[in-house]
Amino acid sequence: MNALDARRHSQGRLILVRHGETAWSRTGRYTGRTDLPLTREGERQASTLHPYLAGREYGAVLTSPLSRARRTAALAGFTAEVEQNLVEWDYGPLEGRTEHEITTAVGRYWSIWDASAPDGFAPREPLAEVATRADQALGRVLPVLETGSDVLVFAHAHLLRILAARLLQLPSRSAAKFALSPASASVFSCRDGDWAVVGWNFTPWRCHEATRPQPLPTR
Repeated sequence: MNALDARRHSQGRLILVRHGETAWSRTGRYTGRTDLPLTREGERQASTLHPYLAGREYGAVLTSPLSRARRTAALAGFTAEVEQNLVEWDYGPLEGRTEHEITTAVGRYWSIWDASAPDGFAPREPLAEVATRADQALGRVLPVLETGSDVLVFAHAHLLRILAARLLQLPSRSAAKFALSPASASVFSCRDGDWAVVGWNFTPWRCHEATRPQPLPTR
């Protein structure tokens, strides 16, 4: 194995965690910069992440500045450092509305990924700018992973889906094909120089005690 191959095989794993349930996520409302707390159920969901994520050393544990992500990190048993680039998409006029409400108002099927949305029905922050923030967050994470250390990130559904697409070198809009549940964990590793999905959308809170996922294995 040459030096390059050794570096490729020594990279740590990246674990992306979506925050637990909030009142708006429960009802399908777009929740960007509104700083809603976790519901009681969201706190329960977040606490089930602890046995799944514990037992490993992390080179960095990062979180969005919004309280729902920070609280999820705390309930999962971690003290996380705030990374501003992990904040959720700024939905602007879409904030607090459901996809059904927006589709009804537009008069045709509407998607947040639709680049041709009419005025007043597009996010305040363009997708390209969210992708740039995701790239900046990855710029902080990747050097840590290259040392062989794992990195744990607590953030939001759309931001994490876009970050995953960027990590996998896919178009940002391909994030539309990735679904993330509340209090879910997704794992990535670098294999032969390419980042790959090891596990997606693990939700320990949906498991019965007998089938609850075990802690991530050590290398």
